Amino acid sequence: MGKIQFINEFPATEEFTLDKRIKLLRQRKLEQTEEKIEMEGGLDEDDYGRVVCPDDFYFEPDSNHPDGSYYGYEGWSHNYCKLLREHPLYCDPLDAFVGRGFFFMTRQKGSLWNPDHPYTELKSAFDEYNIVCGIGSDGHFTPDLNMGFDMGWIGILKKLEKFEQINTAPENEIFYTTEKKMVNAIMTFLNRVADELMALSEEENNPYLKQNLVEMSQTNRKIANDKPETLRECIQWMCWFSFFSRLYNRGPSGGQLDELLRPFYERDIAAGIIDDETAKFYIACLYLNDTRYYQLAGPDDNGDDMASKISYLILEAADWINIACNLTVRVHDNMNEDFFTKAVGYLFKNKNGWPRFSGDNSLVDGFMRCGYEKNLARKRLAAGCSWMSIPGMEYTLNDLVKINAAKVFEVAYYEMVKSGEYGTDKLWEIFSKHLERAVNTTAKGIKFHLTWQDQNEPELICNLLSQGPVEKGLDVTKSAMYFNMCIDGSGIATVADSFAACEQRVEKEGKITWEALTKQLELNYNDIDGEYIRQMMLHSERFGGGDSLADRWASRINELFTNLVRKECDNYEGINFIPGWFSWSNTLEFGSRVRATPNGRRNGEAINHGANPTSGFRKDGAVTAMANSIANVQPFFGNCAPVQLEIDPGIADTEEGVGKMVSMIRTILETGNTLLNINIINKEQILEAHKDPSKYPDLVVRVTGFTSYFAMLSPEFRQLVVDRVLAVNGEC
Repeated sequence: MGKIQFINEFPATEEFTLDKRIKLLRQRKLEQTEEKIEMEGGLDEDDYGRVVCPDDFYFEPDSNHPDGSYYGYEGWSHNYCKLLREHPLYCDPLDAFVGRGFFFMTRQKGSLWNPDHPYTELKSAFDEYNIVCGIGSDGHFTPDLNMGFDMGWIGILKKLEKFEQINTAPENEIFYTTEKKMVNAIMTFLNRVADELMALSEEENNPYLKQNLVEMSQTNRKIANDKPETLRECIQWMCWFSFFSRLYNRGPSGGQLDELLRPFYERDIAAGIIDDETAKFYIACLYLNDTRYYQLAGPDDNGDDMASKISYLILEAADWINIACNLTVRVHDNMNEDFFTKAVGYLFKNKNGWPRFSGDNSLVDGFMRCGYEKNLARKRLAAGCSWMSIPGMEYTLNDLVKINAAKVFEVAYYEMVKSGEYGTDKLWEIFSKHLERAVNTTAKGIKFHLTWQDQNEPELICNLLSQGPVEKGLDVTKSAMYFNMCIDGSGIATVADSFAACEQRVEKEGKITWEALTKQLELNYNDIDGEYIRQMMLHSERFGGGDSLADRWASRINELFTNLVRKECDNYEGINFIPGWFSWSNTLEFGSRVRATPNGRRNGEAINHGANPTSGFRKDGAVTAMANSIANVQPFFGNCAPVQLEIDPGIADTEEGVGKMVSMIRTILETGNTLLNINIINKEQILEAHKDPSKYPDLVVRVTGFTSYFAMLSPEFRQLVVDRVLAVNGEC
């Protein structure tokens, strides 16, 4: 193992309370965030709990391909085991756990796709429509951590050995050989961690910190060789699984956190091992370790709410540590109202974008339309920026496959111009044809990925906590119980607004001809009267206006897109294609690839965010009208088209205000919406932070599905968040 990165700065006489440790750990987190900003620049993604890699550590992977990169079972397992042998231990004696990482292997290797399996015949359509195809993508599904708790690493190894004797085909041999190699490397690593922690305890002069290091060592020794039994061992197991999976390929989501922890918490409380303050401290340290997506509450198999004492402690721990985190509260008919109110209260207290709220009825009913039973649909948890997943049971590429509908519109528009036959009917006919080709090609890309991904990047960590891979001796891309593959569309408001602007200004009002409009688009509205015309198009009826012309176009676009995606299920046995509307951080990149559009958007400007209306057209803050518009474009097959709200912090300063917000959230979700992301942002503060992010190092915002330190975002993405806030205040 590489050199330890160990923080030791306290004298032997220093005394500590849990609260003091939390405050010191939080301050250290902010300092480490500033260090990442200084070393790495803007990052438009989750925080991940990483720390900056030590200056004296550099990992050099070994290639198993002429192109200089590595692929397949042998390439990945060899380099992963090599990295575990060399990876330093990061240890903070104030923390309850170890397991902080420095990087992901996927960002340390060369080419990300095995060139032995080219997809040249698909690439032309991917490029034409600016499709994020998902080929070679990883990690966007949810393993079942309970499998790890029940077996421990030694049990996982025994399970591999058992099924190795059953599945003896040549294709299974490499699976079991490499998976056993991985588990043995993990167990060796954990034992080395335990040794090094004990050695650190012997050097520590502060008796409080010395005892903590001894307990750390004992905890890690236990989980290296046995299954976890206490809450501390359970969370340390989770921290290490986060580390192992993130180190491999950025890793998956977390699961139903309260139910994962509850049995360990209740046993420890009954045995007198811990009290609630200690449990909260452990959970707060879990947030420091990683910002995985976790769900709270929601219905059990019988429809009863799962909120329990530890659900409250999870919220309290997040409030205590007060950093970026990703908690989702599942809202349903039998919701624990007190817990719901507490969750909303924390949203306004800390103004850090957590928790967000998912709509159980829409999600469950939608997934049942795919042919699944209700009890299984209820197991499908909020798992990532916009997506759902059944822990351990399904493989998805959720949030990794996106069709830039605005680009499809651009292609269709200029084909119409070339034909010389103008009209929204003609434009719709051509748009429909190109969207069908885009969806069809995207589905082919997903099938291609499933066929070849195990020879590119097998899921060697998440395979171990999934039902199917170990039992069948095949990668999860070949052996999952269910394949629910999401195809997201992006830019629905941009396209709907453009159709509506053409119909209103050209066809209904006759204020501009198709030829004149096309000229302005080609010149990016820079011709004579260009800005006047742009403003005219910009102020046509918009999506989000409430039964507007553009709302009707959006519903038509959504119906077309949904039907096209679902139609692909008939072409691929065993694959369930699920439509959604989401853009994630592709909002900027997608916009950069699209020329000026008829809705007044200039060349290269961002498309709309997710399923939200284009920023800035509503000056009245009409949340309900916007939410109703988004509800009307929910594809309604079990995945999300999220609602993003920017709320003034003064709206819920009182108990009455929180109650009104609870009612508003419930109303938004009961109208058919699936996921609600909320930012509580002070306009003056975020404008100051945008000018000089260093003045507000602890400002956390919900960027999209994830929360992030505002200072960590690129200037372009900070501007997107600022524009959304200004739009609420009628200034954008």
